[in-house]
Amino acid sequence: MPSYIDSNPQPAIAFDHVGIRVTKRAIAKAFYEKLGFRETITIPHGEANEMVTDAGVRINLIFNGAKQLNNTNVLLDAPIKVPGITHPAFIVEDISALKHWLEHQEIQITEGPKQLGPRRVALFIRDPDGNVLEFNQLFEQDIK
Repeated sequence: MPSYIDSNPQPAIAFDHVGIRVTKRAIAKAFYEKLGFRETITIPHGEANEMVTDAGVRINLIFNGAKQLNNTNVLLDAPIKVPGITHPAFIVEDISALKHWLEHQEIQITEGPKQLGPRRVALFIRDPDGNVLEFNQLFEQDIK
């Protein structure tokens, strides 16, 4: 039986990307492009792509999602909470500017902006498939 007391000799040194499963390639791609991501790699047989912002923040869109009734997110909206990654969280410089831009774009803010703990103000939106996206403005002492 493995011992979890021993430290991993190769711990993660950075975060590369998060995969976001979507149903409609063109709609999802356009939505994430509007948020500032651009497609850099298409994986034709993998039903996926890679998208990146100018700052190097990377996501993969996975194009094999099954459409859910009313864009229900099974990890967050179902009464029984199953394990899984519920959302990616991105850092922005000015949450107020993002809020105003989202409103102008008619992208619904589902929660926030509000302070979450001592280090950030956050707001949440959902993509066209109901995937939750969190955006954070970190307080000055926490920006590294």
